[in-house]
Amino acid sequence: MKRFALSLILATMVSSSWGAAPQEAEKTVNADSAPSAVISREASRTAMRGTEDRFTGNVRIVSLFPANAPAKASGGQVTFDAGARTAWHTHPMGQTLVVTAGTGRVQFWGGPIQEIKPGDVVSIPPGQKHWHGAAPTTPMTHISVQEQLDGKTSDWFEKVTDEQYGVVASAAVAAPAPNKNSRAQQLFGEFAPKLAQLTDDVLYADVWERPGLSKRDRSLITVSALVALYRQDQLRSHLGLANRNGLTREELSEAITHLAFYAGWPNSVMAATLAKEVLPAK
Repeated sequence: MKRFALSLILATMVSSSWGAAPQEAEKTVNADSAPSAVISREASRTAMRGTEDRFTGNVRIVSLFPANAPAKASGGQVTFDAGARTAWHTHPMGQTLVVTAGTGRVQFWGGPIQEIKPGDVVSIPPGQKHWHGAAPTTPMTHISVQEQLDGKTSDWFEKVTDEQYGVVASAAVAAPAPNKNSRAQQLFGEFAPKLAQLTDDVLYADVWERPGLSKRDRSLITVSALVALYRQDQLRSHLGLANRNGLTREELSEAITHLAFYAGWPNSVMAATLAKEVLPAK
């Protein structure tokens, strides 16, 4: 009788525990008030132009993530057009840069200018005075990550001069002069000087310099349009410009291949043939 009673009690306990488990698990799930993971979509972010007191040249800044407490780190994507750079500055908690496109430069106070390329990671110690930006003829994009100290991530100082940046003084003096050797001047400047001037001053000096799109993106759009329209003469010069604006030979090849399905096979064959001439393999 005792054995029977013990068996009955054990059976009742097992049955009760199996029945109670789901309720206990549900409570645990419901009681979990931890914040959910968040995905920030690229389409939701907008670029801001770098302010003149902190940057030289055309710079676009996109905030990737803020410092959400208790975290103190924030991150951004910064794109420098050719020749653009930061002013001298420091970070109280240091900074990490990850180069993602183009060719750039970085210099620490008292040290030499160093070239940086995609895949390079620059670790900047706290309080180290420095600047960074694009190379003189090539744009550059990097991701930056920095932590706050008392709500501040950086201290800004004087701008980087052309001499500090590594631009030859004579070239800097000659820069403001009209470019009589521009492609527009060469093609039709003698016959239509006003059209050449508008091409240089409005199209390239204004539209191409607007901060809404990088020169690299503008080149990709322009090349795609010229391929679709079968504009061989214009495409030849814009393929070279696209390469100088940061589009690699491999990226242009991929774009031309992609366009075959939308602009037509003959158009892409024409573009690939031109690109082979303009962008020889290294």
